[in-house]
Amino acid sequence: MACFLVPASEAVVTTVVEHVVRSKEKNVTDASNDVPKVRFSEKLGWLNKMLWGGSSLLAFEHVWHGEVIPVFPFLTAVRNGETADMLAEMGTAGVGMAVLVTLIWGGMVVASSVITKRRDTSSAAEGRSE
Repeated sequence: MACFLVPASEAVVTTVVEHVVRSKEKNVTDASNDVPKVRFSEKLGWLNKMLWGGSSLLAFEHVWHGEVIPVFPFLTAVRNGETADMLAEMGTAGVGMAVLVTLIWGGMVVASSVITKRRDTSSAAEGRSE
């Protein structure tokens, strides 16, 4: 019904946070290391792409099945008096999807940090052996 609204709302919030973090990162330069690091704003961009992509696919699926219509109130559940069912679905399926996507993103961030640290230690070891 409207489960796509939950990850879309998270995407709006993380997009704003990404822009704020990116503007703060522009003021900070890290010239101490030769190895380029993935900035946190870029990592937030990964989450935004996952959330916006998933939300848009879900929205398209709901439009395809006639659950979202181009006239007010836009959601057939609200028009048919099934608002409680819609909110329950948003609370279960929508929150579940948003949490799952965020957890997967967290795994990606951890994996990229491990790879970066491994690359840093190997480049430092090469520098010492020369």
